[in-house]
Amino acid sequence: MRFIFKTAYLQDIRLFQHRGQVFWYGLLGLALLAAPWWASEYFMSQLHFICIYSIVGFGLMMLVGFTGQISLGHAAFLAVGAYTEALLQAAGVPFVVSIACAAAFSASVGVIVGLPALRLKGIYLAISTLAFNVIIEEIATRWESLTGGSGGKHVSAVSLFGWKLESDSEFYYLCLALTVLCCLACINLLRSPTGRAFVAIRDSEISASCMGVNLAKYKTLSFALSAALTGIGGALYAHKISFISPEQFTLLASIELVTIVIIGGVGFLHGAVLGAAFIIVLPQLISIAKDYLPSAVATTGLQGVVFGLVLIGLILFEPMGLYGRWLKIRTYFELFPFYRRGMFRRQKSYMKSERLR
Repeated sequence: MRFIFKTAYLQDIRLFQHRGQVFWYGLLGLALLAAPWWASEYFMSQLHFICIYSIVGFGLMMLVGFTGQISLGHAAFLAVGAYTEALLQAAGVPFVVSIACAAAFSASVGVIVGLPALRLKGIYLAISTLAFNVIIEEIATRWESLTGGSGGKHVSAVSLFGWKLESDSEFYYLCLALTVLCCLACINLLRSPTGRAFVAIRDSEISASCMGVNLAKYKTLSFALSAALTGIGGALYAHKISFISPEQFTLLASIELVTIVIIGGVGFLHGAVLGAAFIIVLPQLISIAKDYLPSAVATTGLQGVVFGLVLIGLILFEPMGLYGRWLKIRTYFELFPFYRRGMFRRQKSYMKSERLR
């Protein structure tokens, strides 16, 4: 078992806590960098989606996992980023500027959504974000002169400093670089006073307010940052699909994005990546399994049934998600044979004073 004895503050904010992390993350980085040489074209396409959905997962994790605000309308921010990128690209704006504008415009829309949500909590906040998703979907459908309506809008390949990224490997490196940058930005943000304020609001709004945390400011900021990351994912999604339409950003898409956080593990940045990989890989495994299942079982609704069962099973038996399960497995082997079963017993996350409200 490894014990880390910290004697300086710099050790606490170091990106890698020990050499084991340097080795394993370095090995993972080398495998990802070498993916175009060992992965097939189909697998490369799946890696594109994993990177894109990981960025969206980071955004949702900042809002749901670290600030405790529920959102069922993040597909709307994905749509805002995708359509902004498509319109600016059609106008001849460089990609570096257009993706920054997609993030900024999505963040501004996030502020608009976050302001009315300051007085809402729980299910009421979820309903308000759900309504926002419906509004954005209707705007994208009916404003045909801008978005193309139900006919959709075509998006060409990324042109970066005059170099057109047409091959899968070139676009993959762009997605991978942005995923790493977004992850590092989230890590540094969570170690800052802003990130600590987010976590304080999640744990107890009353306690955070008593400690001087401006709830309105940080809740709105959380919505803005979450929307900005989702907007970046939306811009990359538009280039990957090459065609966007309102049917791609429905309520079902928002629920699918929320499952990234739930399956991966609420409150863990690793969970965003694991959840993204899970929702991308599982449909492919289901389609393969259909060839070996009876025709009565291999119906069109099999994917929804499997997703539902997985969500119910995780909520009941592993509320910490896939990354939480990995933490338990790792701790078991580190402490064996002294591991205690009640070590990860689920605890209440609210204060006693909040039960009376």
